[in-house]
Order: sequence, then structure tokens, then C-alpha cells
Amino acid sequence: MNTGDGELSYANNSLLQETAIRKVIPFIKHSIKGIANCDIFKDCITVADLGCSSGPNTLLVASNIIDIVHEVCKENNRKAPQFQVCLNDLFGNDFNTLFKLLPDFYAKIKDKGESFGPCFVSAVPGSFYGRLFRDQSLHFVHSANCNSWLSQMPQGLENNGSNIYMAKTSPPNVFHAYGKQFSIDFTKFLQMRSEEVVCGGSMVLTFPARSIVNPTSDDSCAFWELLGQSLIDMLKEGLVQGSNLNSFNIPLYFPCEDEVRNAIEYEGSFSLKNLNVFKLNLDPHDTDYINMNDSNELSQIHGKNTSNMLRVALEPLLVSHFGSSIIDVLFKKFEKHVAEYLFKKKIRHFFVTITLTKK
Repeated sequence: MNTGDGELSYANNSLLQETAIRKVIPFIKHSIKGIANCDIFKDCITVADLGCSSGPNTLLVASNIIDIVHEVCKENNRKAPQFQVCLNDLFGNDFNTLFKLLPDFYAKIKDKGESFGPCFVSAVPGSFYGRLFRDQSLHFVHSANCNSWLSQMPQGLENNGSNIYMAKTSPPNVFHAYGKQFSIDFTKFLQMRSEEVVCGGSMVLTFPARSIVNPTSDDSCAFWELLGQSLIDMLKEGLVQGSNLNSFNIPLYFPCEDEVRNAIEYEGSFSLKNLNVFKLNLDPHDTDYINMNDSNELSQIHGKNTSNMLRVALEPLLVSHFGSSIIDVLFKKFEKHVAEYLFKKKIRHFFVTITLTKK
């Protein structure tokens, strides 16, 4: 993710992620009520936010969890516990920007009164596809918008041509390779957490998915085909080399519901308590869900917002492969393609939220 707090930082272009997190708060509340009623934690509750990134969304999650725990304890006439909040992301995450938000975070907790237990926040850098915490140490795990990121590029994508993700013109082996890598990664994620979460502990995971089995559905591929078309435009203009384009693929996978269920059942350490889905507009600033076609002016605004949202997530990855000189032009072209698409048709992001309990 783009670091800092500037105009093109993740911190200032993460409304989509914030909207998804707020959608999930009722499921977090239900899950925490469950572990509180079963006395899974006593004097201290340890919470992990995996793939926390940086910016206000991270502490939004932590703050809501603390409020929910306090509310549940009050309802059950029990003393609020101390809080250990562990924030995890990759080693390159902008933890410094995140740490600068902690004084205000601590002050707000203090303002809630003496009935709130003290909160201790720590950073735990590393990949969540490996071990991060000691055995049986976590009571509640949250992760949002992260499990769709793969640990590595799938093997065998050499014949995907100029496609940068699964596309309608991709050969069958590309769909198989992406699905296989997701299955490997998600199973590994569950295995690692099964060592770290206490028996009866809970996880709430939210990530982009697709609404149907067909991997070329619009909510899975349309977004990336527009970015791919922007790169093809630059190839035709001599701004990108063909060998660079043909060797680039996005390390993401949006699974269907059955793939998620099958991985949980196969790994076997967690019970699936709930699986819920919801949709968000491509541009989260667009709140007009009734009018499914934009005016030209509105589509241009939504195209720019969508372009900035994707840029803050993908710029470091694109720079490492193509170099920094193409970025401004690439996202201007992408902005135009998105605007033209939205003028004709609106699509939405599809999300899945799962609640898991450690057996």
C-alpha cells in the first residue's frame, strides 16, 4: 500500500475498506458475545488484526472491538478485561503512520472512564501465511480485505498473454492455477491460526470474492480487465514493453462461496458459524444504488475515485515490475476506462464475511 498520509496514500483512499469494515461490525459483536458468554477470556482479551495496513481503519476496528467487549461485560455484570491488541501486516507496512495515531486512540479510551481496562497495542510484522503468535494465545482474530492476496504468484501463467489476471480470454490452466494457489494459501492461513487461537476462540474474516462459480464474472474480472486494457494502450504507444506486460499478473484471487467452505471443511480446525455476503459500489463515494447508469460527468468523478483507490493498493507492486515512470499515465488511462464503463454499466464489489470458531 502507498505509505504516509498524502493525497495518494492508502490512509486517504481507503473508504471502500472502511465501508466493508462497518458492514461487518454486527458480526464481530455477535462473535465476541459468544466468546464472552463462554468465559473464553478472563482478566485479559488478546485480539489480533491481521493485514491491518495503516491509517484510521486499523484503529477503527480495535476501537469497535473494545467497545463491544465493554458492552458485553456490562450486560453480564462482569469486570472489563485488559486489552492486548496485536496489529499485523507485512514488514514493509507503514507502521510509523499507524503509531502516530495511537496517542489519540489511547486518549479516547481514557475518556471512556475507569471501567475500561487498559489497552496495550503492539505491532507484529510478518506474513499471516506463517506463524505470528505463540500457541493458544489469541481469543479473537479479525482480518478485512486481506485473504484475497496470495502468498505468491500461481505457477504456470506463462500462456496468459497480455492478461494481468483471470480474463475471459485466459486459457483454462490459468483459472486452475489461481484457484489452486488460493486453496493452498487459505488452508495454510487456517492451519497457522489453529495453533494460535484458543479453543472456543473466534475469527471474523472479510475479503473480496465473486458472486458465482464462473471465474470470469464481472464482479471478479471487469475491474482488472480495465487495468489490463490501460497497460495494452501503453504497449501500443511504446510506453510498456511486451515482455514486461506478458510476465505481469496480479497476485489476487476472488473465490466463490463454495471454495471458501471447502477449504474450511478440508482444513478442519474451525467450525463455520456464519457465511454472509454483501456488495459495495465500485466507487464507495457513489451512494446512488438506484440509478444504475451515471451521467458522463458523474462517471468521470467515479472513475477518478476508483483509479485513486486502486493506485494506492497496487502502485508499489506496479513500480517494482514496470518502474515508476509509467504510473501517472497508467492510472489516467485507467480512470478514463473506468469512467467509460460506468457510463454504460455499474458493477459492484462482492464481499464474503465468515465467522469461525476454533474447535
